[in-house]
Amino acid sequence: MNEIGVMGLGLDAGGSQTRWALADVHGNVLAQGHVAGMSGLQLHTDHGLIALRATLQALAQCVDHQIRGRAFCVYGGFTGLGEARDQARLLALFQEQFPVLASTSTLTHDMDIAFRSAFAPGAGYLVYAGTGSISAFIDARGQLHRAGGRGGVLGDEGGGYWIAREALAWVWRQEDRSPGASQRSPMAQRLFAAMGGDDWACTRQYVYGGDRGTMGRLALQVGASAHEDPVARDLLLRAGAALAELAQHMLHRFGPRPVTAAGRALLLSPLLEQGLRAALPDDIVLRITPDLAAHLTAAHLAIHHNKTGHQPP
Repeated sequence: MNEIGVMGLGLDAGGSQTRWALADVHGNVLAQGHVAGMSGLQLHTDHGLIALRATLQALAQCVDHQIRGRAFCVYGGFTGLGEARDQARLLALFQEQFPVLASTSTLTHDMDIAFRSAFAPGAGYLVYAGTGSISAFIDARGQLHRAGGRGGVLGDEGGGYWIAREALAWVWRQEDRSPGASQRSPMAQRLFAAMGGDDWACTRQYVYGGDRGTMGRLALQVGASAHEDPVARDLLLRAGAALAELAQHMLHRFGPRPVTAAGRALLLSPLLEQGLRAALPDDIVLRITPDLAAHLTAAHLAIHHNKTGHQPP
């Protein structure tokens, strides 16, 4: 394949959405956009595979007019993506839809491209809060270290799903103690309006019948009510402190370095940043960058990998 015809597709796939960017051999971004969320966890259920194939079909439609007659390499970061076996399965699904150069394509954990969008290897720690939460460090040898990111059952403290879960748990504890208490809570009223009802059956269906991304978007209602509801305010400050704890794990393991906090959860309210800063040591430099544009980084990494034949360290 002539190098001029090879393009790089960069993907930043999370629970709520997948952002993509297409770059030419010189690194110029030709197009970008987003489709539904994708996750490595979808590989392990029939329902997940159906959704994954549908999203890949939608992505193919988005980029078809750009890649017509060309092959391309992919560099994609996916939440919940496991090791080599899962990566190979996902690459095979891509090849059903795209003319992918498998030998120079990389499908990896979403924290790989997120970290590389924030730091050079060894230079700092990334704390990421989207639907879930995690901290990451790529050392000078290129090895990825992580803390958190255990999912909605075991962790993800400070992320959108956790914020929504904690808010709804508080609402229903109050209802158990004093039926009708939610009518006096601006946060509860916003949550109920977003879910389409204020009874337990509605909440149960929304929480247990939906996906993580849908649940995580309820955190928007917590952020919107913080100015009038002290419970929402305290919850968002706790979320910030929980994100700081993820950074503290890295500081404890590898020593002092700057911290970058990123992810759409940080856009919910300035209270997350306030809680995060308050819980970090005063001598640690903290940078808040909600949007790392990791899909653009991934597109450039795809081109680099295709040119050099190896992944960056």
